[in-house]
Amino acid sequence: MEQYEPDRLSPAVAAAMRRSLRDGRAAMTRRSLLRASAGGALTLGGLGALSACGIPAAGKTSGGVSADDHSAKEKEVNFSNWPEYIDVDDSEKHHPTLDAFRKRTGITVKYTEDINDNDEFFGKIQPQLAAGQDTGRDLIVLTDWLAARMIRLGYVQKLDASNLPHAYANLSDQFRSPDWDPGRAYSYVWQGISTVIAYNKKALDGVEVKSVSDLLDNPRLKGRVGFLTEMRDTVGMTMLDMGKDPAKFTDDDYDAVIARLQKAVDKGQIRRFTGNDYTSDLTKGDFAACVAWGGDIVQLQADNPDVGYVIPDSGYMTSTDNMMIPNKARHKTNAERLIDYYYEPEPAAELAAYVNYVSPVAGVVPYLAKIDKSAASNPLIVPDKAMQAKSHAFRALSSKEETAYQQKFAKLTGA
Repeated sequence: MEQYEPDRLSPAVAAAMRRSLRDGRAAMTRRSLLRASAGGALTLGGLGALSACGIPAAGKTSGGVSADDHSAKEKEVNFSNWPEYIDVDDSEKHHPTLDAFRKRTGITVKYTEDINDNDEFFGKIQPQLAAGQDTGRDLIVLTDWLAARMIRLGYVQKLDASNLPHAYANLSDQFRSPDWDPGRAYSYVWQGISTVIAYNKKALDGVEVKSVSDLLDNPRLKGRVGFLTEMRDTVGMTMLDMGKDPAKFTDDDYDAVIARLQKAVDKGQIRRFTGNDYTSDLTKGDFAACVAWGGDIVQLQADNPDVGYVIPDSGYMTSTDNMMIPNKARHKTNAERLIDYYYEPEPAAELAAYVNYVSPVAGVVPYLAKIDKSAASNPLIVPDKAMQAKSHAFRALSSKEETAYQQKFAKLTGA
């Protein structure tokens, strides 16, 4: 078990912090951290040579340019993302990394923050995709379980690995080959999300929290424990605590987790299941401890020295938000160039310094340290090898499983 006390960000960074909330029904909460100074500006060079390890076979395509791809004539990319999930300048009107990309390539990025909920967004674009129509978007960012569904339904395009030299060379080993997209043939990670146990030291009042078992079973925490409304995080963390693998579990394993959580609900151990609003409960001390998302904890620690977190010995859950190109996108090659750009360590560092979630780019640390040393040394932003080894991902679900599991979980949480 690893336990971390708050590592406060610099006063300048903390003073510049602002938070934004999004729909708690969705898989994750995205937040942004605005730097107080203009330090760490990008110095962007040209494309480097391909890694000696080459391009992955799983990512190869037949080459050539689709008749639907207008990248050569139309120097633009239509990019849809979540709110507050990219760097902004002090005026809050410009995105420095996107501006640098345009200056280098001549490609203008039309950036839209129109993804507020995975299911809601899928419902918006699914009719067009099912009809074989252009959604008007060249690049979208979706959480892994929905990304898996998009691939399963054939709604996204296979990536041309020849346009992604940095992405392949620099993708962290932790994210290289999810079961729903082996070899990253259809997607690349925008940012990763670590699910951990957070606590309010003052509210704990001497109680030690090391595991999910402590949350569920310690009578001194009764009524002061929180779990997430995101099924994969709550079930995954509990499954790990029970010695089961979230990547290989059975129906019986899942039911055993639900039964264990239900027991804790029935005896009043769990105060409630929450979306992003757990942050308020935690900082006020209504939650002594809870299951939480790492990116939130980084930011909460800047304001509240009592907030800390624990990586249980049993491990922790990792999920990802992923860049994908929908079918019939007009600017596929331009979108691939933008994906690859964010796998260069300098723009990757600029992005990580603002959003504070897990950077998927290996080698980002020295570049991030130039912007914010505390961020570069924070394992919630750049997990070290030991922490990566403890990460687990929830396996891809069939359509039947997804429906059945969500129904059981909704009954548990009262959704």
